[in-house]
Amino acid sequence: MPTVDFEPTSISTAVPFTMRAAVYLGEGKVSVESVPTPEIGPGEMLIRVETCGICHTDLKKIEYGLLAPPRIFGHETAGVVAAVGEGVEEYAPGDRVIAFHHIPCLDCFYCRRRLYAQCPVYKKVGVTAGFEPAGGGFAQYVRAMDWIVRRGIEKIPDGVSFERASFVEPVNTCVKGFRMLDAQRGDVLLVLGQGPIGLIFTMLGARAGARVLATDTMAYRRELAVEFGAEAAYEPQDAAFGEHARALTSGRGADLAIAAASAPGIVEQAMKTTRPGAKVLLFAQTSDRERVEVSGADICVGERAILGSYSASVDLQREAAELIFNGELPVERLISDRLPLDRIVEGIELALHPGERSLKIMMRAQRFSE
Repeated sequence: MPTVDFEPTSISTAVPFTMRAAVYLGEGKVSVESVPTPEIGPGEMLIRVETCGICHTDLKKIEYGLLAPPRIFGHETAGVVAAVGEGVEEYAPGDRVIAFHHIPCLDCFYCRRRLYAQCPVYKKVGVTAGFEPAGGGFAQYVRAMDWIVRRGIEKIPDGVSFERASFVEPVNTCVKGFRMLDAQRGDVLLVLGQGPIGLIFTMLGARAGARVLATDTMAYRRELAVEFGAEAAYEPQDAAFGEHARALTSGRGADLAIAAASAPGIVEQAMKTTRPGAKVLLFAQTSDRERVEVSGADICVGERAILGSYSASVDLQREAAELIFNGELPVERLISDRLPLDRIVEGIELALHPGERSLKIMMRAQRFSE
């Protein structure tokens, strides 16, 4: 494959003119194609992608055609710096890094209120593999723009795998949402849904001293929930779930609940199994096609608070990285499948329709089927 250096505007090792990438072509359509390797400018960085997790936020965009094609998705990205642009001094080719694809301006109306996901700069995706920026991690190389390089890169310590490091961004989003609940030691916390995100919430709840009750339709996920600190895990429609929550709270109902999946009825269940004054966090309801119907009295008369949390917080970037890098959260246990880039369509299908033991699916950008 032909190679090119980005001199004199960058310091780099030789990189190919073209690369392989999974290009989103429209509702439900993804094709692995050859595309130009991104070029970088001053203050920017080129990263050779090693691993990128498949996230359900991207799955919804692909499945429902929520954004116009063509795009290259993928944002749980870990890799190696391949080139740095003029003026970049903190990083050098060969550094192992993860990249956040959203970073706020820190100076606007929303940033001053720490509502970073509403910042206009935050809404501009700052990592791309080509086309309209969309994260780009489902490709062999990504370009991190200057504002990402300044505040959205974390170096991966020696001894930490790329796979573990790729959890820094999703763990950040979970820590952000969990903080909104202000869980106290001994609180009864319901985590509805035990996919990779729900299991991370279960870990965080147990770590905070909450009494976690979990639900999921899959037995293996319920087993993992208990292993990661839940007191018990139930089928979503098992009446014993609500009975257990009431038994732990003198009949009141749970103090806190997290809708960590987007299954129909999940928010309604959270409302029914929590006490008056409880906090209910909506975390997985990211599509404008999703509708939630609850009793107004359950909120108003019951004085419950419904909270929403979306994406990561720059304030928690270092904390989330340390949780992963020091091994405090056993996130590698969540990886069920590792697939080369040319099998990404298979990975997407598996993530959309998981098997009994399917959890986090990792794409290995530099590998291809024999």
